[in-house]
Amino acid sequence: MALFSPETWPFSLNLLPDDTYLVGGSVRDRLLKRSAAYLDLDFVLSSNAVKTAATIANTYNAGFVVLDEARQIARVVFAEMTVDFAQQQGETIAVDLQRRDFTINAIAYHPTTHQLIDPLGGEADIAHKILRMVSYENLAADPLRLMRGYRQAAQLKFTLSTETQLAIRQLAPLLAEVSSERVHSELDALLSIPAGSDYLASMLENRLLQFCLPHFDSDRVKQIKAVDGAIAQFQSQMPDYAERLKSWLKPAPAGHYRSWIKAVKLSRMVGAKPKQAEAELVDLKYSRSEIQTVTTLLEAQPDIDAMIQGQFTQAQQFFLFKAAGDCFPAVSLLALSQGVPLSLIQPMIERFLNPDDAIAHVQTLITGRTLMKQLKLKPGPQIGQILKAVEQAQADGRVKDEESAIAFVFSIFDDS
Repeated sequence: MALFSPETWPFSLNLLPDDTYLVGGSVRDRLLKRSAAYLDLDFVLSSNAVKTAATIANTYNAGFVVLDEARQIARVVFAEMTVDFAQQQGETIAVDLQRRDFTINAIAYHPTTHQLIDPLGGEADIAHKILRMVSYENLAADPLRLMRGYRQAAQLKFTLSTETQLAIRQLAPLLAEVSSERVHSELDALLSIPAGSDYLASMLENRLLQFCLPHFDSDRVKQIKAVDGAIAQFQSQMPDYAERLKSWLKPAPAGHYRSWIKAVKLSRMVGAKPKQAEAELVDLKYSRSEIQTVTTLLEAQPDIDAMIQGQFTQAQQFFLFKAAGDCFPAVSLLALSQGVPLSLIQPMIERFLNPDDAIAHVQTLITGRTLMKQLKLKPGPQIGQILKAVEQAQADGRVKDEESAIAFVFSIFDDS
């Protein structure tokens, strides 16, 4: 079957035992004709899985790691792909496939004979774009599969079968027993898929997330859909900025999903009060920077409400930029999703993108130490009051540098 092209793999098929099968997502994706720049292959062998992996790694000087000694799972890492080898569970490959999560992932391919082993009708489900569980018991054995089903459906734009959704609804309470890190990872993956929002209403109906996100409701689903609408508007009218929204403060570690888009969607799923949101996200093991971004978005709500009214002065912009800092792209996306006109947001975006803009990139013009030196003042509340007055003058555009700030301070004392 040319679709699988085993001749392009970076190792010889002669090193694989005769009873080796390619399984899982890599088979599914080949049948869907989905391709990726970097491949992940999963093989099942009836015996000697770790030994075979080690032999291939040694032969080609590739990376090698044993992932699970007890279950005989090992990984070989090439420049262009990662290859996992696992011991077959059960006497035959057909029995092994019966242990998997969904039928579309329970298809095996023999790389030498090109035979497909499909005991559960996965190929037909692929053709009909249906995500169907292998069994109720398999989902119960690893409840994270309940969330993974929605994530895979979103990735593939499949529909979950009726019986699968019923099982998910019945098994949903078991998700509370899954580690927070694993739930967090699946939630992030779903929120990072463009079509992921289309599945949130069903997840809400089946009560998958209420145990960790008690404020998530139908209104929040609508808010997240509105974020998708705002992304589409940016893509249409400010495509370069839309690409920027897919980025983050710094490159995310492998396996993590971080972007301004995801942060905005996440902010719509937590409590509206920053302390509530922080507690929920801490429990889900989110990073400090992600929690700070979400709380910044929640704290920006009064400014967004003011923008919705159509009036947002330079001084208001100054303090919003100061509070938002590097998180401004997320604030701009949230504002657009809530109905702030792009005509109001775009000039602010242009300011943010200009590193020399004095309103968007606030510079401290004068310090308390300078005040004490210039005015011969002692430390105390008065210093803070003067600095606050200088900052307000800076926001209004009345002072622009240290010299004008000092002159402004002297004018305050002259008037008094």
